[in-house]
This record gives sequence, C-alpha cells and structure tokens, in this order.
Amino acid sequence: MAKHTSEIKIKIELDENKVPEDIRWTAKDGGVANEQAKAMLLSVWDSKVQETLRIDLWTKEMPVDEMKVFFHQTLVAMADTFERATDDKKMSDTMRDFCAYFAEKLELHKK
Repeated sequence: MAKHTSEIKIKIELDENKVPEDIRWTAKDGGVANEQAKAMLLSVWDSKVQETLRIDLWTKEMPVDEMKVFFHQTLVAMADTFERATDDKKMSDTMRDFCAYFAEKLELHKK
C-alpha cells in the first residue's frame, strides 16, 4: 500500500535582531499557499524525553487585542482536541469553563 506524505512549510522573515517581521505558511493538501500569519504556536511531543517542544512566534504587527483573541481561540480548540484525543468530557468541559472565564476577564465578548 502506497503511503501519502503531506508537507507543511513555514517561512519566517526576521529583522536584524531576529524578531519576526513576516510569517508565511503553505499546506498544499489544505489548499493553503504562502498565506500570511501574524502569530503561530507550534507544539511537538518528544516521546523519548516525555516533553513538549514549542515554537511560539508573533510579528511586530500583531496587535495585543488580536493576540488575546488568538489565545482564547487556541485554548478553546485545545479543549476540543483534548476531548477528541482522550474522550475525557469532564476535563474538557472544565477547560471550556476556564476559556469562558478567560474571555470574560479580557472582555472579549463585548467587542
């Protein structure tokens, strides 16, 4: 049986201080070609050492109000993913409760 390989490419343009100025990504299987992003969070599980490796980047142009929404949406997505991955509805609902609290404290739903 032939295996399919999928590739996701991320290109980061840095300034002289190595601060991201432009983030672009391509995922041909997802229909994404050289799309711009202002922020990204990437987590990879290293099973050998049992720890998460991360890349967290945002451009100089990422406004703080958008960063707050980005984090809220990411936390909600993590609760959904956690439920799909573990079938632990109780903890997923607890995570969603925190997401609601997070949004309330940042007044995200008033905008």
